[in-house]
Amino acid sequence: MNQLKTLLHYLLVGVLAVIPIVIVLEVVLFLKNIVSGLITGMYGYYESYLVAALTFAIVISALCFVGYRVKHHKSYIVMGFEYVIRHIPFLNSVYRISKKLISMVKVEDKAGDIREVVYIEYPKDGLWVPGYVTNKKDDMYVLYVPTSPNPTSGFTIIVHESKVVKSDMSLEDVTSFIVSVGVDYNKDTEISKIPKG
Repeated sequence: MNQLKTLLHYLLVGVLAVIPIVIVLEVVLFLKNIVSGLITGMYGYYESYLVAALTFAIVISALCFVGYRVKHHKSYIVMGFEYVIRHIPFLNSVYRISKKLISMVKVEDKAGDIREVVYIEYPKDGLWVPGYVTNKKDDMYVLYVPTSPNPTSGFTIIVHESKVVKSDMSLEDVTSFIVSVGVDYNKDTEISKIPKG
């Protein structure tokens, strides 16, 4: 049982480690295709190694520059992009929600960030499931309740504070619990929080 728990933990850590790399590679390939298309259209080159290497260097340099500006200064590129996106109805919503989701699961904690996990009774009284607190206003909680074994599928609910039981699990802990279908669960500290009866 411990070996399975360890294996599932490594699987989760591996998946979470590879996802950002895959996203970056997809962005680099997407930008490479755009720049390659522009260069081949202007100069007539096709599948030239020199063009591919130059394009790759330009994309990496541009991403490093944007990363530096975002980290140390205001990035006018990102601000300009956000300004344009804010005026396009559908894309505005997609971009805003994506940005909030990414900031919710970022490693860096900022003051005021909501990174809580709670239990709620679902689908009926006496059955408890964990949920991510995605937002709260006064005594009302907005929760995302993931489903096993894929935490990206689930549902969003709004509940009163009196209906939730706070957990000490982190976002990573509850994600591991969901993916492992309950194998990875700290029984000693967590089970005592759930009301009996």
